[in-house]
Amino acid sequence: MSHYRRARFPGGYYFFTVVTWDRRPLFVEAFARRCLRHAWQVVQERRPFELVALCLLPEHLHCLWKMPEGDAGFSKRWAALKAIFTREYLRGGEPDGTRNRSRRRSKEAALWQRRFWEHQIRDERDLQRHIEYIHFNPVKHGLVAKPSEWPWSTYHRYVREGFYEDEMPMPCGENDPLEGGEP
Repeated sequence: MSHYRRARFPGGYYFFTVVTWDRRPLFVEAFARRCLRHAWQVVQERRPFELVALCLLPEHLHCLWKMPEGDAGFSKRWAALKAIFTREYLRGGEPDGTRNRSRRRSKEAALWQRRFWEHQIRDERDLQRHIEYIHFNPVKHGLVAKPSEWPWSTYHRYVREGFYEDEMPMPCGENDPLEGGEP
């Protein structure tokens, strides 16, 4: 069995990528988005964290959280969020995905990939680059021509709060912040 090491910095900022099982486009469905919103609210009530940025795409999401001081327990939050979503989604009569032998043996639903990707934010520039990456992601995937056209993103909140003009500039440099390198 693999042992994964995760960054642990209480009170830190973390960028996450979470993907559905087999990249199933669950989030094109309004019901799935409602289930996710409900799960998110329950988890934030029980174990608070600040949602800095979010973009929900058809088969994955990117988000950036600020953890509370003295707390770096994001893994338990993700486990709870996925479990609550799965319970609500399946209870609503929606179909489970195709399960492999391992998932059948452990009686695990096939809605989420088991793991997630996280990156601890290092500094202000890293924070800004990841927020821009999140907001520009629907354009990168060819879903829309501009970030303002994608409804499931905190981009609109950033415009309302004056962080962006009507339209977001291209992300910092041409390099993908997740690929490393300097712009």
